[in-house]
Amino acid sequence: MNMKEIISTIEKINENYDHSSHLELQNFAEEFIGLLNSGQIRAAEPKLDGTWQVNEWVKLGILLLFKYGKLIDMSINKHFNYFDKHTLPLKPMETKDGIRLVPGGSSIRTGSYVAKGVICMPPMYINIGAYVDSGSMIDSHALVGTCAQIGRNVHLSAASQIGGVLEPIGTRPVIIEDNVLIGGNCGVYEGVMVRENAVLGSGVILTASTPLFDLPNERIIKSDENGPLVVPEGAVVVAGARAIKGKFAEELGLSIYSPMIIKYRDEKTSRRIELEDLLR
Repeated sequence: MNMKEIISTIEKINENYDHSSHLELQNFAEEFIGLLNSGQIRAAEPKLDGTWQVNEWVKLGILLLFKYGKLIDMSINKHFNYFDKHTLPLKPMETKDGIRLVPGGSSIRTGSYVAKGVICMPPMYINIGAYVDSGSMIDSHALVGTCAQIGRNVHLSAASQIGGVLEPIGTRPVIIEDNVLIGGNCGVYEGVMVRENAVLGSGVILTASTPLFDLPNERIIKSDENGPLVVPEGAVVVAGARAIKGKFAEELGLSIYSPMIIKYRDEKTSRRIELEDLLR
């Protein structure tokens, strides 16, 4: 199928699911998963002008896979029990794919694109609809959620979480652009975009409702009805805090978590993350 045909098929099945035949659903599932696995279609894609186009029909197709799938036993043996929808097995991979999947409890679900040169350290998980580009590392206990978009040469440090999204269907996926370093125990959720060359220090949490304090430029960055929270290109973000106003809070010395941009990436910052190259 070409792009127009797959979109038309998804819309047709969604509108007439109860009247769709088993053969029609099976053919759709195989074709759709194949296109996701190869990276030919994705939940969001970059445009030449630097903006991103969100393809809501991809998420709708994934939801149809869940709806159509029947729970079956996919256990490897009696010591490795595994039960899931028949439409959502593990991603088929071979050594020629050039993905370094280190043993120790990692899983990559089918319907995700993982490019050549990606390193997966155990245990980690990449969910359906995700797109992980070449040269990136998914470190131990890290998660790439449904439809999350990960660029080239990104390092997701240990225990970092990139949130997934399927419902509501119009919600934007998390987008991490090229050459981003995400520190340990970070969380990026709810459609946040991290522009290229940015650095998130350990423990930074970003959501759609999180204000980001840009200290060098003396401004507050927020999401609004026109777009997501965007971490600017080259920004270095750390987990900070700010005082809570009010007599009671002030008496107790209370503060609230506030991520802050403390600088923008320079040559010195880049040298500090060269260790990633030694791991490839």
